[in-house]
Amino acid sequence: MRRRDLLPLICLVLAPASALAGEKEDPKKRVGGATYVAMDTLTGATTKANGRRGVLSVECGLDIPDAGLRARAEASLPRLRAAFLQTVMIYAAGLPPNVPPNADFIGRALQREADAALGRPGARLLLGAILVS
Repeated sequence: MRRRDLLPLICLVLAPASALAGEKEDPKKRVGGATYVAMDTLTGATTKANGRRGVLSVECGLDIPDAGLRARAEASLPRLRAAFLQTVMIYAAGLPPNVPPNADFIGRALQREADAALGRPGARLLLGAILVS
């Protein structure tokens, strides 16, 4: 066999090996670190300054260093989301027009809901963005 005929054959043999080397087995990529539990954006209807309807959006997550409590939080994520969503919707409905949302109040209320839903303190609420659009 000539050397020039061996080159395509070697490329065919090495191609699957190089494709497999590029794949990394990462079963679950976590955003925000190993102790972070991400939540979807929470929204509630409000009234804007011109009298039109608006939306209050709150981005948040939980930082839970305790592995047992984190497992419980991940298992009860729908319950946590429902409690958070109810709090945001009630706050947004009572927000007067042309008044910015109070991040401290929202943070305290959501932290209280997280502690109640998880049964004990240990999860720290992290607020991302709060905006009215």
